[in-house]
Amino acid sequence: MMHWIWTILIGFVAGLLARAITPGKSPTGFIMTAVLGVAGSVLASFIGQSLGWYSAGQVAGFLASVIGAIILLVIYHLVTRNNS
Repeated sequence: MMHWIWTILIGFVAGLLARAITPGKSPTGFIMTAVLGVAGSVLASFIGQSLGWYSAGQVAGFLASVIGAIILLVIYHLVTRNNS
């Protein structure tokens, strides 16, 4: 249970970092940034640990969370830009 709470908190921070790193105008609000960060963190944690790239608590997990959040943020921007 505590692992998931940490994953959510790290995802929140990863989402904020991803928003700061991603170039261009960011049409996403605070809540959507947090949601994409948490989703990227959970996805990166699941994939990375399942493939044995890192274990829980390693710095690589945080880096993967930021990368996962950046990927989801870029995909979100591409999808919403085409619908507008």
